[in-house]
Amino acid sequence: MAIRSDELPPLRLDARRGTLLAFLGVVSFSGSFPGTVFALQGFDPWLVAIGRALLAGVVALACLKVARLPILPPRRLWGSYALISGGVVFGFPVFSSLALHLGASTSHAAVVVGLLPAATACCAVLRAGERPRPLFWIASAAGALSITVFTFSQGGGALTWPDLLLLAALLSAALGYTEGARLTRDEAGWRVISYALVISLPTTAPVTAVLAAVTEINLSWAAVGGFAYVGLISMFLGFVPWYAGLAMGGIARAGQTQLTQPLLTLVWAWLLLDERFGWATVLGALAVLTCVAVTQRSRS
Repeated sequence: MAIRSDELPPLRLDARRGTLLAFLGVVSFSGSFPGTVFALQGFDPWLVAIGRALLAGVVALACLKVARLPILPPRRLWGSYALISGGVVFGFPVFSSLALHLGASTSHAAVVVGLLPAATACCAVLRAGERPRPLFWIASAAGALSITVFTFSQGGGALTWPDLLLLAALLSAALGYTEGARLTRDEAGWRVISYALVISLPTTAPVTAVLAAVTEINLSWAAVGGFAYVGLISMFLGFVPWYAGLAMGGIARAGQTQLTQPLLTLVWAWLLLDERFGWATVLGALAVLTCVAVTQRSRS
């Protein structure tokens, strides 16, 4: 069946804009693991995970107030916002912070969470009704396989507790990304993440207060800077272009830009944490980037 030429330009335009916006979000998220490592130098891992959500929630509440918008979403959407909150406000920060605290290196964590685009695509099919073409799935599977082979080769052929925690983190993020992108089709991205953070404040505020009182805190510029990054950038500002990009370019398709996140995180780990990695890491990153190029050429 022939496709009319007048149908193609808007699709290309939306896909390109969506991909660019999603990539801007990925760049923001790529610094999350190094930021968490710095924050863990002065704060308890639970305090880092929950406190960052409180910091972001206070900023989100202020933004809603300045914009003179309701501070709570419509009641009919509370279920969806609860899913977003459980996935990206609590699930991913808690599981990833604990994994890094238990010894996972930034580079290793970046590679494991590189499976996130495949998980997001699956959630998009199950939750958002997207149906990507076969080439999309082939390229996605190849990217996921590349990351999996690399992870097992670096871990001696076995999964560790940090690996399992990272897998739980990526599944949580995939659910939150998909549900947030669904809402962003009808709502601005910053409002979606703002509402998810605000409805979490009744939990994050008292828990953070208790954790701050009972855990040891060693303040330093590195720890405070890392905490500020994961709270303001990773938890709030990065979601604005990310959710908008997923909604505009398609959750499964634009979400594949996150396959570049392991490479970007490795660069930050090298520059900021002085982590070293060999040719296996470089080759794995190139394989992932190749898969990204293929997925971006296959339409949903």
